[in-house]
Amino acid sequence: MILDELPTPIVLAPMAGGPSTPELTAAVSEAGGLGMLAAGYLGIEETAARIEKTRALTGKPFGVNLFAPGAPTPPADYAGYVDTLAAGHEVGEPRYDGDAWDAKLDLLVAAPVPVVSCTFGCFSAEEVARLHAAGSQAWVTVTSVAEARAAAAVGADVLIAQGAEAGGHRATFVDRAADDVTDPLGLLALLQLLTAAVDLPLVATGGITTGAGVAAVLAAGARAAQLGTVFLRCPEAGTNPVHRGALGSAEPTMLTRAFTGRRARGIRNRFQLEHTDAPAAYPEIHYATAPLRAAARAAGNTDEVNLWAGQTHALTPELPAGDLVARLGSEAKIALTKALSR
Repeated sequence: MILDELPTPIVLAPMAGGPSTPELTAAVSEAGGLGMLAAGYLGIEETAARIEKTRALTGKPFGVNLFAPGAPTPPADYAGYVDTLAAGHEVGEPRYDGDAWDAKLDLLVAAPVPVVSCTFGCFSAEEVARLHAAGSQAWVTVTSVAEARAAAAVGADVLIAQGAEAGGHRATFVDRAADDVTDPLGLLALLQLLTAAVDLPLVATGGITTGAGVAAVLAAGARAAQLGTVFLRCPEAGTNPVHRGALGSAEPTMLTRAFTGRRARGIRNRFQLEHTDAPAAYPEIHYATAPLRAAARAAGNTDEVNLWAGQTHALTPELPAGDLVARLGSEAKIALTKALSR
């Protein structure tokens, strides 16, 4: 089990859409954590190239994350929203795709990495068997007991428990408008529920930016902590300047579908507040808003770009990734020792 071999129980969250780079992935692995490379939104050739670049940068274990495809959304569900956006912005053509799921799995079976994780859904039992035959572990991101049990049933090796505090997209297997009235589980509650429900190793993610936070989830039963937002200001991260500049402020976060049609947590801005009624339509809305987001980034406009971040983004430091892993590991040890002494 790779988790047992990590010098530091820290996993890099796979932050698709720019922040994830081979340099960041390799730096975390080199520092004793487990670097995860995001393959979401990438074509198959770019995915292969980034995996090979990561291999060239580190001989340590690393993993690759895939977006599990959902079902297409009927155009009638989102046409009105897109028309509203088009009245004041350049918008793209809403479209559905499966993010090259099958092709990326074929790639990872042919050229295996130690860990393949998925978000937005679950591997099938046959897919898990293929990964196992290739020598890879299958990790599944879950947000509820029901999802955890489904992942366990297909043979997943590890569950990534994502609390509501997490930045970026919610990893729920099915995202519907009705979900907005549910109360998404915070990380501590989720860890307790999963520990009682399934007998699989847990990696905890959501709102963890300090060594004390790492220590807390280890004490609650996780084998490691997965952190994303805290790495966004590292020089190795591909975080765009507008996003990078917004991190570390006192501005709170909120859940929104405004930018992509799937619930995600980002730093609150005007676009999110103006479009609280955005439909559940992913990835169709993601493609529709791509031009307006690109224009906002080019203009340095923080009000019309997705600033994905967890609830504790105000605590994010500016450090090289290796130094950050070392600091988090040291702080976690100190926090655990203090807790035991009380």
